[in-house]
Amino acid sequence: MPASACPGLFITGTDTGIGKTVVGCALVRALVRQGRQVVVRKPVESGCERHEGGLWPADGARLMEAAGSRGLARITPHRFEHALAPDRAARLADRPLYLADLIGACHAPDTERSFVVVEGAGGFYSPLAEDGLNADLAQALGLPIVLVAPDRVGVINHVLLIAEAIRHRNLSLAAVVLNHCEAPAPDGMDNGADIAGRLPIPVMRFPQESDPWSETVADQIVQHISPGIHRD
Repeated sequence: MPASACPGLFITGTDTGIGKTVVGCALVRALVRQGRQVVVRKPVESGCERHEGGLWPADGARLMEAAGSRGLARITPHRFEHALAPDRAARLADRPLYLADLIGACHAPDTERSFVVVEGAGGFYSPLAEDGLNADLAQALGLPIVLVAPDRVGVINHVLLIAEAIRHRNLSLAAVVLNHCEAPAPDGMDNGADIAGRLPIPVMRFPQESDPWSETVADQIVQHISPGIHRD
């Protein structure tokens, strides 16, 4: 298994737009409540809007706020306007992006004595750079992975496929987090139980972000995965 230079987590998902940042921010706040010094990284973000003459990485900014930190330029150094996979968005901006750029951003000096939380972009096999996918960045960093998935019909297949891909790369899957979906669930659906019966890891449900219990659930998730993640 690749060795990480620092303790931390890699947040990935089954797809784009399924709540990685919502869950990631909640986990960051839970880690801070544990007394950890948390450094966040969203090394590349596409779909950024123009703001005061520059591109504003909304997800990176939310992670920064959750960690109570500063330095958005270090958190999300690579920003692109087109709401596409980062490799294509970078190409359209005439700024080709390479895996080494993203690895370097995640290994910035202020991560050396901290717990680092890195959020990818899109799903585990979504392209990030000319020469790499989210999976390649995760493998290079060697951090335990939290897989975020929408709690809806069809997600079992997606989760099991990605879990197999993670095992194939000799990485550690720390937990699956089933994020709340607005659409009502069919009678009898229990993705949590069905996935937990097939994977030997914590499978936790995360409520709607506005739910007052969401922070408590985040604390519980961190407690469940703590034995499987590196400590300071």
